[in-house]
Amino acid sequence: MPEASRYHASDGAAYEIFLGRWTRALADRLVDFADFPSGGALLDVGCGTGSLALAMRRRGPAAGIDIAPPYVAFAKTRSGPDGPLLTAGDAGHLPFADNAFAGAAAQLVLNFVGDPVAAVSEMGRVTRPGGVVAACVWDFRGGLVYQRLFWDTAAGIDPAAATTRDRLFSGALAVPGGLDALFQRARLPIAESVSLTVRMEYASFADYWAPLLGGQGPVGTYAAALRPQLRRPIEAAVRAAYLSGAPDGPRSMTASAWAVRAVVP
Repeated sequence: MPEASRYHASDGAAYEIFLGRWTRALADRLVDFADFPSGGALLDVGCGTGSLALAMRRRGPAAGIDIAPPYVAFAKTRSGPDGPLLTAGDAGHLPFADNAFAGAAAQLVLNFVGDPVAAVSEMGRVTRPGGVVAACVWDFRGGLVYQRLFWDTAAGIDPAAATTRDRLFSGALAVPGGLDALFQRARLPIAESVSLTVRMEYASFADYWAPLLGGQGPVGTYAAALRPQLRRPIEAAVRAAYLSGAPDGPRSMTASAWAVRAVVP
């Protein structure tokens, strides 16, 4: 049986507005960093709405797999007939033969799979010797401004927000060296470990706030479930933090991810 995801993934269109617009930029950075060998197909594990799979497809044959059928269905609407082969399935039990791919990567998903060691081991199994396995996860604690702005503000008003923030920011993969340790547990020799940074460009506070209410992931699940009497003061406080004494308008926020690449022996 597939392992349940810890990520609430019910609406691909909502995710695309919430985070997909930024994962497209990160996907290109991850593919460049991975430096996959030529001459073979690439696999996106935990493909979500398809950002990484599409970045892979621009370089050659590609496939993607995700445990959330709504995300896979949305990704297919983006990819077209010549896009990557996308399917629903479990990262811990990949339905592919040994050595089937020249490379495999997981973008922003390993924090939320039921057994991340099994997922990385499976990525190594389906990648041929000499191929590359790569992954990245958000640096929640120190490098993800849009989430810190929300959680630190909400935590001062609602203890439940503090509980969720602390769980996210203290997770094994949210801290320096966490992703490296995961690859070591999966017995994949690390070739390189870096931090990748993109910028999230918001047109206004509404552009920042409205996507949080789409119910996707931990922050979306929390924000969408807020009772009006609690949502109003949290929204007002988050708005004040977003504005930071300046008129409403564009804001540019950094978003960093820990990234690791390994060459399969």
